[in-house]
Amino acid sequence: MLERIHLAIIREVDRQGSLTEAARVLCLTQSALSHAMKKLEQKFGTNIWLREGHRLRLTQAGQYLLAVANRLLPQLDHAEERMRQFAKGERGTLRIGIECHPCYQWLLKVVSPYLAQWPDVDVDVKQKFQFGGIGALFGHEIDLLVTPDPLYKPGLHFEPVFDYEQVLVVSRQHLLAVATYVEPQQLSSEVLITYPVETDRLDIYTQFLQPVGISPKRHKIIETTDIMLQMVASCRGVAALPRWLVEEYASKMDIVPVRLGRQGIAKQIFLGIRKTDTDAGIDYLTAFIELARQPVCL
Repeated sequence: MLERIHLAIIREVDRQGSLTEAARVLCLTQSALSHAMKKLEQKFGTNIWLREGHRLRLTQAGQYLLAVANRLLPQLDHAEERMRQFAKGERGTLRIGIECHPCYQWLLKVVSPYLAQWPDVDVDVKQKFQFGGIGALFGHEIDLLVTPDPLYKPGLHFEPVFDYEQVLVVSRQHLLAVATYVEPQQLSSEVLITYPVETDRLDIYTQFLQPVGISPKRHKIIETTDIMLQMVASCRGVAALPRWLVEEYASKMDIVPVRLGRQGIAKQIFLGIRKTDTDAGIDYLTAFIELARQPVCL
């Protein structure tokens, strides 16, 4: 019978690169680990690994079981943690993934009142899922995904919770600072500063520059919002950010927002969740979504 320990062994051997290290991490003897896998191979009549010198190479069957392990083990780990929390009288932990840099500032405005309303729920915010949150949702690594660019997949539900406008941010000394709006051609001579995100996921490219075949003079990558806006304030470039974020920083930096095009670029923040969680009616998850829909002071 295929058991959880078999999946754990396969995953850990893949992670650690050897039976010895996998046995150490799993608190098993190497002989016990080898014996368990040998019995599994005998039961199903197929090899899991093939030895190539000092290395182990997964067979097709082994690759399949590794994919199963990577999919199922996080769910089992999460289920066990939830059961332990229930046993202690706790609600659980709401694990939130973020797919965009500016969303973090918005999320903080929601998390603070939420923690006050739900004292028996912990919140864990994971920022490592920059445009990789869909897999994290399906893999049960997170319970809720904050994103401005939902990817609709079977089994997921995306709820729009906050409207905002994407704008160009420039130094108050910049010639464009007095403009009502800018046209794409006006950015052809500008240094465009963005977060480290592929251009096909940046609205300034996909909704403003690329449709008319315009490129900025240079594209510069900066990871942090504070440094990005310091560069803009120093006339080292321009950037595209949510209007609410620019206005928040404008009180302490020499920057102004300018509309992108005559009509502007309207955006929304979405919360993505698994439909199974929606159907389960998890009260503290539903409460977070309801709170996120309410106007926040930005």
